[in-house]
Amino acid sequence: MKNAYAVILAGGSGERFWPLSTKARPKQFISLFSGRPLLTLAVERLEGVIPADRIYVITAERLVDDTAAAARNVPRVNIIGEPCKRDTAPAIAVACGLVKKRDPEGVVCILTADQLMSDMQTFQRTLTDSVEIAARNDVIVTMGIQPTYPATGFGYIRAGAPVEGATVTEFYHSEGFVEKPDEDKALEYLNSGRYFWNAGMFIWSTRVMSAALARCAPDLCELCDLIAECEGYDEQSEVLNRSYPALRSISIDYAVMEHVDNIVMARGSFGWDDVGSWPAVAGHFAADMNGNVVIGSCEQMDCSNNIVVSEERLTALIGVRGLVVVHSDNATLICPRDRAEQVKKLIRRIAARPDGEKYV
Repeated sequence: MKNAYAVILAGGSGERFWPLSTKARPKQFISLFSGRPLLTLAVERLEGVIPADRIYVITAERLVDDTAAAARNVPRVNIIGEPCKRDTAPAIAVACGLVKKRDPEGVVCILTADQLMSDMQTFQRTLTDSVEIAARNDVIVTMGIQPTYPATGFGYIRAGAPVEGATVTEFYHSEGFVEKPDEDKALEYLNSGRYFWNAGMFIWSTRVMSAALARCAPDLCELCDLIAECEGYDEQSEVLNRSYPALRSISIDYAVMEHVDNIVMARGSFGWDDVGSWPAVAGHFAADMNGNVVIGSCEQMDCSNNIVVSEERLTALIGVRGLVVVHSDNATLICPRDRAEQVKKLIRRIAARPDGEKYV
């Protein structure tokens, strides 16, 4: 793994975790799991596989200090602040440039700051095998997660023929990415056995990624080259401040993945969860005999199947079922569990209020 580098994307706002997650304190800094921030867990997953000095974290400029505190042992100069939000493709172009400058033979592992893996050993084995495949072949490796239920909140990858190779991890040729499906289509995907959840993790050599950017996104290829040519942190910051505002906001899926045919998928079976909504959180905590999951302090009477997060105060419930109740310092969310995905829409309405910015 001497040529392996990790880049953790930590610029998201975690809107579906509102009100605990806000622009000022997004999801990757929440310490609900194991008592440590999700970003800290993301860095710890790489211990023994990729050393800290070869880990980069890309985040929002305003979050650099908090990111440095959570990304333990990662050198401060490896924490890159984006001057404005432009989705994943520009951030990945920057990542490619950083590694390209340091190691022309480098293999870049694009990872996320806000996911959980329950089987650390299998995750590290999958990552190691993916680096090996990416180093030996002109391919982009993506990680696909075996679906366990008909999820409508994830994009999917369609797996094709197996890739021959002497690795523990199974690899398949990708036959394309598909958007988030409706319930019927998601059930069809689950039953087919050929569709996997798109975990948003990618592994490639800088050479392969540079070629893909040059073909599919010349503007991002130019950014990659500019970063690779920078001399020092200050010049790098200057390039970002000058270039970023003019860039389009686009995901790596739309910018590159949908336009190339050299993608292979690693089959991920390491207990992955993107904990993307409050109902997903419930799976990581024990419920009482009535199905209530309580994080913090709650007194309830004749209640069932609720999720309550109330760490700084007592929440009292009487005769309610199937609710999400979340208290933060300055806001309270109450909604049915089956409508928790609509939190993002609600945030738009709150942000439009005259005083909205202080709540989101």
